[in-house]
Amino acid sequence: MTVHIAARPGEIAETVLLPGDPYRARWAARTFLTDAVLVNEVRGMLGYTGSWRGHRVTIHGTGMGMPSLSIYANELIRDYGARTLIRVGSAGALPEHVKVRDVILAQTCSTTGSPSRTLFKELNFAPCADFGLLSKAYAAATAKGTPVHVGGIFSSDTFYDERPDLTGQLLRHGCLGVEMEAAELYMLAARHGARALAVLTVSDHITTGEALPSDQRETSFGAMIEIALEAAFA
Repeated sequence: MTVHIAARPGEIAETVLLPGDPYRARWAARTFLTDAVLVNEVRGMLGYTGSWRGHRVTIHGTGMGMPSLSIYANELIRDYGARTLIRVGSAGALPEHVKVRDVILAQTCSTTGSPSRTLFKELNFAPCADFGLLSKAYAAATAKGTPVHVGGIFSSDTFYDERPDLTGQLLRHGCLGVEMEAAELYMLAARHGARALAVLTVSDHITTGEALPSDQRETSFGAMIEIALEAAFA
């Protein structure tokens, strides 16, 4: 047990999918895993372990933002031996060729700050995805016919941002989308020698204003979960 995770030794798999929303963790576990068992519910942050095609998998919520993700990812890696961590969540698209319901595979993550930034002082460390996971996820998405984009994203701890100038610069430099957790996950994976990837479904479009209705989100997010699982075990 840790401060934030009550799972017993052996109850967390080496491969962990990390949605931000704990209820999305519950939905994904019930939908995609066999014999899923609740292994954590401290502070309402749900975690389940089951199997997918014979492989043990844990799906555990992280909450919103990099500080919250940092707590859970640190404990999963250091105390429970997680070695492959895949964020599965939503993102806001930036360029117009990236559409709502498309999937973004985050090759790199930029950020203005994260819990790990204080370690690097003046160094602007650039965390990136594990190439093996990235290439397998791209192959899985392509095989499914899911529209997929690979490139850089921006991780922000500010949901209600008022920086149109920053949005313009991100677009100018080819940034595909904005979310709130992946940069810190990539930094922690690099630090601890683990594998990490962010597989993101576009739920809204920052440039056009289009948004996915809430009642359609779960069905649209199913492809993202399947891509993440196939990337981990292909």
